[in-house]
Amino acid sequence: MTKAIKLLAALPPPQRERLMALSREVSFAEDARIFEAGGTADRFWVLRSGAVSLDQQVNSLQRVTVANLGAGDLLGWSWLFPPYTWDFGAVAFSPVRAYEFDAGAVLKLCEEDPQLGLTLVRNVAEVLAHRLEMTRGKLMEQYTLHRRGAL
Repeated sequence: MTKAIKLLAALPPPQRERLMALSREVSFAEDARIFEAGGTADRFWVLRSGAVSLDQQVNSLQRVTVANLGAGDLLGWSWLFPPYTWDFGAVAFSPVRAYEFDAGAVLKLCEEDPQLGLTLVRNVAEVLAHRLEMTRGKLMEQYTLHRRGAL
C-alpha cells in the first residue's frame, strides 16, 4: 500500500510559500457536510486540525465511509480533473480548521510556475493512489459483509 502524503510538507519551501499565499483559513462545525458527490469541485483544503470522513453513497439509504482524514491531509482533488465534480462526499467528524484554496487561482499559479504545477500534480497523484487503495479496501470489506449477510 502506498503511504499517506502530507501535501504541504511534501512541497519545497519556496513552492509551499507561493501556494500558501493563496490560502485562507476556514472552519467547519462537527457534522457539517463540506461537499457532496456530484457537486462542483472549485476548491480544496489542507486540514489543520480535526477530522473529516470521506463517504460514498452506495444506495438510497446507506453511505460508506471510505477514508478518514486528519491534520495535514488534502481534502479534495476533483478540482484538478474534468468534469470538476466531487467523486465523494465529505463531512466534518469533529470541529475542523483548514486552509482553503480556490482551484482557479491555484491552477493559474501552476500555469505561471510549471515546476510548482508539476510538483503539485505529482503530490496529488500520490494522494490519489493512496486513497484509491483505501477505498478499494473499504469496498471489499463492505462486499464481504454483504455476502455474509451482515448488512
